[in-house]
Amino acid sequence: MGSWKRRPCVGALLACAAIAVSCCLQGAYAVAAPSFGDNFEITGAEDHVKTSADGQTWYLSLDNKTGVGFQTKQKYLFGWFSMKLKLVGNDSAGVVTAYYMCSDLDAAPERDELDFEFLGNRTGEPYIIQTNVYQGGVGGREMRHSLWFDPTAEFHTYSILWNPKQILFFVDKVPIREYRNSDKPNNKFFPIAKPMYVFSSIWNADDWATRGGLEKTDWTKGPFVSSYSDFTADACAWGAAAGAATPACAAKTGDSWWDQPPAWALDDGQRQDSGWVARNLVIYDYCDDRKRFPTVPEECALRTTAS
Repeated sequence: MGSWKRRPCVGALLACAAIAVSCCLQGAYAVAAPSFGDNFEITGAEDHVKTSADGQTWYLSLDNKTGVGFQTKQKYLFGWFSMKLKLVGNDSAGVVTAYYMCSDLDAAPERDELDFEFLGNRTGEPYIIQTNVYQGGVGGREMRHSLWFDPTAEFHTYSILWNPKQILFFVDKVPIREYRNSDKPNNKFFPIAKPMYVFSSIWNADDWATRGGLEKTDWTKGPFVSSYSDFTADACAWGAAAGAATPACAAKTGDSWWDQPPAWALDDGQRQDSGWVARNLVIYDYCDDRKRFPTVPEECALRTTAS
């Protein structure tokens, strides 16, 4: 299949998500859609954030003084998390746009974390998308992919499905990474116990992000701007107040679509898509790195798709 004109299969899992979101949007003529400010608060220099007139799109900028970010006002345990992003265009070497979930408001040593990181490049060179999973402060589970489109030309959708059975990273409804839990209780690789906030940020990482740090940020090309819209969290929300009681949805009740059997594994169409991604778009996979991991990490054997 051609990597540029391919029409991805979309299975029952995403259909359920679309139905759930559609139901939430019924009556939208009576109630305005939440703005970014309803869901998020700015972290860092507020003058580096601009908002569209309708409040539905945020623009984050990075210059040689500082970057900026935002975080959700509440945290979540399991669910579907989705955001549209348009990445920094032109020469973006050294610039990283991060869209991630984390159990702590800082880089706490015992944090759980799910990462999308978009690594900028020189003009004309493609972006690289890096994903990672932390459990108990231990990460190092990087995968890197190329993309089948220009992520700077228009908005594209990046999503995470997280439930007790699996974590899936999606790009425009295509599952690019499958990360499964095991039946073994209390394993050391799958984040399952800590609710997480949703974050995004833009920052300078020219010490490592582009060609291992060989390409430095050209500040004459700044400011560098990333754009965000259409955040969706169809998920189990924790109360914003400290010490809030554990919500009923945190239990494995099966009441939500993301905690039912169709969301526990890839369907046939998604498995086909995932296999195509593995054959065509993977740049680096820690599971294949015998220098770093002479013994294959336990979670790598749980994947249901292969190249």
